[in-house]
Amino acid sequence: MLYVAVSLLGMLAGAVCVFLVLENKRKTTAEQGRQQAAQAERNRETLESIKTRQKELDGQDADLAAARSQFDAQAVSYKELQDENAILKRDLRNIDVNLRKASLDREQQRQAQETLDQRSRDLASQYLKDNVKWASSSLTPNNFARCKERLQKVIESCRGIGFEVSGEEHAALHADLREEYEKVVRAAFEREEQARIRAQIREEQKLEREIERELEQLERERAAIQAALEKALAEAEDEHSAEIEKLRARLAEAEEKSQRAKSRAQMTKSGHVYVISNIGSFGDSVLKIGMTRRLEPMERVKELGDASVPFPFDVHMMVSSDDAPALENALHRVLHKLRVNKANPRKEFFRTDIETVNRIVVDHHGEVEYVADAEALEYRQSVAMSDEDEEFIESVYEKLDEERGSSDDDE
Repeated sequence: MLYVAVSLLGMLAGAVCVFLVLENKRKTTAEQGRQQAAQAERNRETLESIKTRQKELDGQDADLAAARSQFDAQAVSYKELQDENAILKRDLRNIDVNLRKASLDREQQRQAQETLDQRSRDLASQYLKDNVKWASSSLTPNNFARCKERLQKVIESCRGIGFEVSGEEHAALHADLREEYEKVVRAAFEREEQARIRAQIREEQKLEREIERELEQLERERAAIQAALEKALAEAEDEHSAEIEKLRARLAEAEEKSQRAKSRAQMTKSGHVYVISNIGSFGDSVLKIGMTRRLEPMERVKELGDASVPFPFDVHMMVSSDDAPALENALHRVLHKLRVNKANPRKEFFRTDIETVNRIVVDHHGEVEYVADAEALEYRQSVAMSDEDEEFIESVYEKLDEERGSSDDDE
């Protein structure tokens, strides 16, 4: 029994061992199967990768073959390279020659352009100098603005052709023009002053002659009255007393006139300040204000209305003053901004009205009589004249001219 039990135990142990061995082998086989499956999967993936890579390599081979074919098509032979190199060398020599020629031409052109530029600068400089000289020589007291404008246009023309005139030179040219204008005005002023002095001397000499003639006439009148008075006194009777008194009164009046004439001869500043207008020549609201030392001031007004103007002047105011130059200067000074000719302050025409002038005269002299409205008779007649009257007047003058001509021929 023991043997059987041992045998059974041995068999059982053997079965267990076999089971364990088989189980271990089964596990090993299963593990190997799994590893083989994994390896097979890896092998499959590797094969797929190899196939993909093979396709890529095949594509690259095709591209390489195409590139090689293209390269072979573009390949140039050594002979072709030599020929092309020879052509390139020849073209380079030609280009070098052309470049040298172009450089020489450009240098000649540059020199020619510099010569032209220099000639242009010289011409522009000479043009500027000539015009500056012309402007200086053409300056008068009345055309400074026009000469300045001409100089400005010349400078702009020079700059327009590329001749640079700097700001300093520009300012210097204008300063020279102003300085030259001052000289011209000063010279003209001196000439006018000399002319004024000569005219004043002539006026004073004429005034002296007029006063001398007046004194001589007054002396003859006084002598005649004195003789008549002496004769009346020699034949004096009561019935002649009234005539004697009248002769004495006339004698006293003559002596008084003679004394006034002598006093006037001693007063060098006495004269008349006149305010006149000429509507037909200068329009409304233009007055001429001047002075004269003549005993008959209307003679001066008539002279101003001579052939130089189409119509005579109308007198608005005639002021007798012991200091006529001072009154005239006061009027000119107050009305300076109203001058018609602003370029030449020596002109005596003002754009104003007689009421304004009268207020100034009242302030510096006193109340005077004046005429507000100009008669302008000839001007108004000329404006209103009919064609028939104009032809009639012209025929009268033509007839007089013919008669004068025939009388000259007879002589």
